[in-house]
Amino acid sequence: MTLALEITGSFRFDNSYARLPERFYVRHAPTTVAAPSLVRLNEPLARQLGLDPQMLASPEGIQILAGNRLAEGSQPIAMAYAGHQFGGFSPQLGDGRAILLGEVIDRDGMRRDIQLKGSGPTPFSRQGDGRAALGPVLREYIISEAFAALGIPTTRSLAAVATGETVARERNLPGAVLARVASSHIRVGTFQFFAVRGDIDGVKTLADYVIERHYPEAGGAPNRYRALLDGIVKRQAELIAQWQNVGFIHGVMNTDNMSIAGETIDFGPCAFMDHYDPVQVYSSIDHMGRYAYGNQPRVAQWNLARLAETLLPLLAPNEEAMIEQAQEALDGFARHFETTYTDGVRRKLGLHRALPDDLALGQELLACMAATKADFTQTFRHLCNATGTTGGDAPARFPLVDGQEFDGWLSKWHRRLAEDGGDQTACRAAMRAANPAFIPRNHLVEEALDAAATAGDFHRFETLLTVLSNPFEDQPNHRRYLDPPRPEQVVAQTFCGT
Repeated sequence: MTLALEITGSFRFDNSYARLPERFYVRHAPTTVAAPSLVRLNEPLARQLGLDPQMLASPEGIQILAGNRLAEGSQPIAMAYAGHQFGGFSPQLGDGRAILLGEVIDRDGMRRDIQLKGSGPTPFSRQGDGRAALGPVLREYIISEAFAALGIPTTRSLAAVATGETVARERNLPGAVLARVASSHIRVGTFQFFAVRGDIDGVKTLADYVIERHYPEAGGAPNRYRALLDGIVKRQAELIAQWQNVGFIHGVMNTDNMSIAGETIDFGPCAFMDHYDPVQVYSSIDHMGRYAYGNQPRVAQWNLARLAETLLPLLAPNEEAMIEQAQEALDGFARHFETTYTDGVRRKLGLHRALPDDLALGQELLACMAATKADFTQTFRHLCNATGTTGGDAPARFPLVDGQEFDGWLSKWHRRLAEDGGDQTACRAAMRAANPAFIPRNHLVEEALDAAATAGDFHRFETLLTVLSNPFEDQPNHRRYLDPPRPEQVVAQTFCGT
């Protein structure tokens, strides 16, 4: 096994996590690869991080992005964490195929992790090869960058590098490394790692670190750890509400895949819904539908309860008070979720005044969509052009197929718009800013990944990235990226790719 060598680069690392006690991680360098080549560099993100895109695209930069060499100041570590996976608890997981190279301060003064995924085995690998195939790397690149364009908190993709090697899965596949950027890679499972070992000092050290890095407002609160829990609950509730409003299904909402920072992380068997179905599951490993679309808010609250359990000793001096503090914080999830979700529904329906029945109006539309298997994204997008019409409007009806119930809903919606008043042109513009025309359609993602992995053809990948970078614009030259899949194009299952 060959480990990366250090060279001088343009990274200005300030590695705060690596300054925590050594039981938080294992110091471990990436494993070198045979013949790295750059597939895609995210130049705008590189500049935001204060990095030189030209250097990153150079032979020296590619060696860094592949894990063959270390930039000056890098302190590579594999982070320790535990986690509940599909409800079953594993006391030790950790970065089994990822290495945190270090942290940089971006142009906005924000601290960002730079991590390599697929960079070889670590002490946490559990007999895995630590590698990643090209397809899953490109999937994460596509969907994480689509999330960023949609304005939803997410990890980002800095670069995808082909390794010049194959990885053995069901068949041999081309290998790749993803350079991922995050506010941090601390998870609910990170807290669980220390709590399950009875390491209260470790939980406290981690909590203090998270407060300083992510929730500084909690530092001055009378009960800083309760304020921390409140903050995490709020961010997660808001994040899941945003997922629901774009029809996103994560697929593996394990506690080790829930970021403390409130970002979407770990894009494995994720998918965006085509036709609306609240029990929709795509993940090939979610046999019981635990992480179905409609279950995501409930699962998120369950995960947060597991976080609250780890913080109990820090919340109050006695057991009764601990539980009371934790329960009060967890009770806030439903309130924050409903507020964010309902506000999102109002924006999607073009409503600028809040009235009590607005959520019910949105839910009535979803019921019509479920009954007629209407496409989630295009139904809302078509409504943007139906604000000034009467019931039975053809553009709005098209993605809904048929249905008298929808005609009745459309009339009710028009009456509600009339109550709001305001300019119809402004209303349509606001709706268009809330309802994307383009999402990472599963069949288009698979088409791009297949072309890249089997033929080395990255044209579809590049075109899809271009389209998804402007999800709210019409883009008449890319109409094929608008449409739902034909029956023979439907992707029924997505895969983890590990």
